[in-house]
Amino acid sequence: MIKVSGVRKRFDGVTALDGLDINIEKGSIYGLVGTNGAGKTTIIKQIMGIQRPDEGEITIDGQPVYENTEVKAKLGYVSDELYFFPGNGMRETAKFLAGLYPGWDMDRFEKMVADFGLDPKKKITSFSKGMQKQAALIFALSAMPDCLILDEPIDGLDPVVRLKAWKYIIDDVAERQTTVLVSSHNLREMEGYCDHIGIISKGRMVIERDLEDLKSDVHKVQIAFKGGFVEADTYADLNVLHKETRGSVTLLIVRESREKIEEVLRAKDPAILDILPLSLEEIFIYELGGESDEISSII
Repeated sequence: MIKVSGVRKRFDGVTALDGLDINIEKGSIYGLVGTNGAGKTTIIKQIMGIQRPDEGEITIDGQPVYENTEVKAKLGYVSDELYFFPGNGMRETAKFLAGLYPGWDMDRFEKMVADFGLDPKKKITSFSKGMQKQAALIFALSAMPDCLILDEPIDGLDPVVRLKAWKYIIDDVAERQTTVLVSSHNLREMEGYCDHIGIISKGRMVIERDLEDLKSDVHKVQIAFKGGFVEADTYADLNVLHKETRGSVTLLIVRESREKIEEVLRAKDPAILDILPLSLEEIFIYELGGESDEISSII
C-alpha cells in the first residue's frame, strides 16, 4: 500500500533521511518509532507529498504521491504541528474540507463532534491543544481516507479520549481496511495497537517487522552457574545485544528464537535459566544501544 524506496533528504547539508525503505501493507497499523531527530516527521511529510525526496521513490497503491491530487484526496493526516483557519469553527472547516475530499462523510463528522463533546460553533483556535488534536482527528477520519497518517496524534489527551480515538481508528481498519501509519513516543500504547513496527535511526531503517515476530525474536535471559564460573565461549553461539552481571546472575538481551536460546544454554548446565519476553520499549532501547543506566531503569 505505502512503499518508500531508498529515500534521501538533506536540509542545509544535514542528512535527515539516508536511503530509507518502508513497506506498509494495506489494512495494517504500522508504528514508526525512533529517537528525536531520527527522521520520523520528515518521512511522514514526504509520504504526504508535502516535501519532495532528493532521491528515491514514494508510492501509495503504486502511484507517486508528490503533486498527485488524486492520491492525496485519499489520505487523512494529523500533524504534530496543528494549523486551523483563524476564525473558523468546526462546521465551517468541515464544509471547506468536504469540497476537497470526495469521500467526506458529514454524518460521521457530526457524530464524532458530539461523541468527543466539542462545540461546533466555537473557534477552533480558541480550543485547548488537546481539543485541537481531537478536532484534527475528527477531520481526518471524516474524510474516510484509504490511508491515515498520524504524527504524534493523541499525545497529551486524557485516557478516556485516547481510548475513544483508537476505537474509531481500529473500527476503520477492521471495516474499511484503512491503512494506518502512526508515529508516537508512547511505545506502550503502540505495542497495544500496532501490528507492524519500523524502528529508524539517523534516517535509516534499523528493524522493520511484524510486532509479534519482533517480540518473539528478542529475549531477556537471566542465567547463573554453580560456583559462578562461566566459560569464555558460553554465549559465543548467540547474538547477544547486551550483557551485564548482577552478583551471581548474568543478564543477557539476546536476538534469537526462544528455542535456540534454550538449546544453547541448557547444554551449559546452568543452575538458573529464565527466558522472558521484552516489551517494545525495551527492544527499542536495546536495538538503538541505550546506555546501561537507561536500560536498568526499565527492567
